[in-house]
Amino acid sequence: MARNRGPLVRRSRRLGMALDPKSERLLDKRPYAPGQHGRTRRPRKMLGYALQVQEKQRARFMYDVLERQFRNYYKRAARMPGVVGDNLLTLLERRLDNVVFRLGFAVSRRQSRQIVNHGHVQVNGAKVDIPSYLVQPGDVVEVREKSRSHGGVRLALEAPVLPATPGWLDRSTEDLRGRVLSTPSKEDLESSQINAQLIVELYSR
Repeated sequence: MARNRGPLVRRSRRLGMALDPKSERLLDKRPYAPGQHGRTRRPRKMLGYALQVQEKQRARFMYDVLERQFRNYYKRAARMPGVVGDNLLTLLERRLDNVVFRLGFAVSRRQSRQIVNHGHVQVNGAKVDIPSYLVQPGDVVEVREKSRSHGGVRLALEAPVLPATPGWLDRSTEDLRGRVLSTPSKEDLESSQINAQLIVELYSR
């Protein structure tokens, strides 16, 4: 299965956003671009096309999807009624690996992708091992009973503070279960750190 590879910390420093817990810790210590001149070089002000490409890369690596996958999400969002940028972020948020991460059952999206791909998650009682599976309102997402001692899941649940669950999801930590209450609201999308309008402008060229 194709997936993004490479050092996440270096990529996080390049994009200016944390992609996993380790990147979040190290960005505080080294909040500048990677490389031998990263500390001394004056930050380049991005405008126009460069800014649009960077925002697309931020979204792509944040949700851990490949270039072709991301473009297909955009095409699908453009065919849906409503605002294209909001549609795009809604599709990305509804991915099963993202939902597992949002519920706090994994410490990063990369780990949640692995948990799903290895068959540790079920939706509405049936095993689903496709990270890109799009959940629907009313779906119940849970860690399979025989997988509840999985090291990655236990590590996430033993964190000092569990991440806040977005309003469109409901979490039961005791049962390792979550319910999709609705599609993500505009407020949920605005908190995603992604300016979707820049991505729409890029693909509209």
